[in-house]
Amino acid sequence: MGGSRRLENMNPDVGPKPSQQSRSEAEKSALGVTQILFRAFLLSALGAFFVFSLNVDYVWLSAILTLAAGVLGVVVLVRTVKFKQPRLILFGTISGLIVTAVMCLLILTSVLFFKQVSTYQDCSRSALTETAKSQCLTQLENSMPGPMR
Repeated sequence: MGGSRRLENMNPDVGPKPSQQSRSEAEKSALGVTQILFRAFLLSALGAFFVFSLNVDYVWLSAILTLAAGVLGVVVLVRTVKFKQPRLILFGTISGLIVTAVMCLLILTSVLFFKQVSTYQDCSRSALTETAKSQCLTQLENSMPGPMR
């Protein structure tokens, strides 16, 4: 019952080193968190767009979702650059931030001209023909302030 030593135990270069293994686990963990934040960012950006297109009366909810999308987008962008995440996440984040910026402009315009946009939206919902839709658009243009026409 003598203790025979195995060759693997005697060679220190065989097998993964603890520092390399823990580093790869840390990278995997960082990637997982970044992916979860990226999904939340995309979900909030798309949600803001769909809520905005649903009804102008929900512009407050769209503004909240757009603000959340902006914050999450910046966080994901910083994490992607800091931890050198895949370029697909970087590209998606930049694209989503551009959409979020456009949504901010749309929301701001809708808030400033809420009455006109609400009237146009009600008119266009009840318009069944192209002529009726163009009359709604003409009515919207005429209701805007002078420089906006």
